Amino acid sequence: MSSRNKRAQAAEDMFPGMPDILGKRPPKATENSWASRTLDEAIERSYELLDQAIVRFSTGDATSSRKKWINNPDYFRKRGAPRKIQISTPINYGPSELAGIFGLYSGGRDSVNTMHLLRKYMKDRPLFRHFFCGIVHVNTGTAIAETTQHVREAVPAWGMKLHELHPKAQYLDLVLGNVRATVGPNIGRSVWLGFPGPGKLPHNVFYRRLKDEPLQRLRASLVGQEGIRRKVMYIGGMRWDESDKRFRTAEEIDVDGGIVWVSPVVHWTNAHMREYRTRYRCEKAHKHQPHRLCGDEALPANPVTDNLHMSGDCACGAYAKKDEKEERRFFYPQNAELIDLWEKTVRDAGIAANVWGQAPPKGFAQAGVDQPTSVIERLCSNCKPPIPGQDDLIDQWRDTGLITPEQHAAFTRSAA
Repeated sequence: MSSRNKRAQAAEDMFPGMPDILGKRPPKATENSWASRTLDEAIERSYELLDQAIVRFSTGDATSSRKKWINNPDYFRKRGAPRKIQISTPINYGPSELAGIFGLYSGGRDSVNTMHLLRKYMKDRPLFRHFFCGIVHVNTGTAIAETTQHVREAVPAWGMKLHELHPKAQYLDLVLGNVRATVGPNIGRSVWLGFPGPGKLPHNVFYRRLKDEPLQRLRASLVGQEGIRRKVMYIGGMRWDESDKRFRTAEEIDVDGGIVWVSPVVHWTNAHMREYRTRYRCEKAHKHQPHRLCGDEALPANPVTDNLHMSGDCACGAYAKKDEKEERRFFYPQNAELIDLWEKTVRDAGIAANVWGQAPPKGFAQAGVDQPTSVIERLCSNCKPPIPGQDDLIDQWRDTGLITPEQHAAFTRSAA
């Protein structure tokens, strides 16, 4: 590991052009991905990843195998032979097809770099350009208005189509218990009650309803029931060097049903990201264009990330930092006033878990019917317990019987 990858090192101490590497190999890193690279070499590897993913899922046939158990013909002829054996039958679903490639843009720093890189890649790869359908932004309904404005203006200024997705469930309706199960044995029951507060389970419930559901709906509209043969490709900015969570879970190419998640900058270090911003962000002493898009190759800037060190695309409150609402109030009072209004509405409804960003009163049963299943939180990189012990809430629910040990184990695995 070069000295420039120390997390606490100041940005001005970087040495452009020097190679960098993570201090240890991520669990899901391939042999080719964990290597010391300069920024240009890291970009080259990103192009290779995108090439591999597009070719893999747009050529050849989509195949799988069906396994079944049959009686072993040698069972009576050979001593010790098993009574049953498993055989695999190959299945061909027809030619593989990419239904569309979409970049995922939150307005955060890593997201900006990744979409800038994707735009350059599509310019350099005319053969693949017809697969590219534009940029997706999931509007959770809780974002800081300036982030939403940035996305709506920067993406078209880049010359790319913006797909702004909205969840079916509104955040406040989730908190008030107005979102109810529509299928299964829990039909008619609230899926949640109160502000989510800290913990893997509440965060996963709100992530699934606010961010994952719109992406799954887009996938379904393009793929339908042909998820084995046809795929939607989502390009995101997950990196091993982002956080401990990403170090453990991020992959270069991750197939999940009809979705292919590709992380072309997964191998980039924090130093690579800083050097990329230095290379493409306009720092000229002149009046900048909106979002600092002062030229075709300029890297856009979202001021929310400079002020709050987050994209500002979500304010669900799970894992909120101490005094985060007041920090938001200082820079973006409109967003804090919206949170104030939410709190008043929840208090007036008589719900005990009525303080945004804080754990509910001990013993308050807010876990609804969403807990048996969970999703990987690919769009939330920095959501984690900001203070020691904040993530103990899910343990309390298990200990008090609000969720089963199996549900506790499932969420511990999926949200880790």
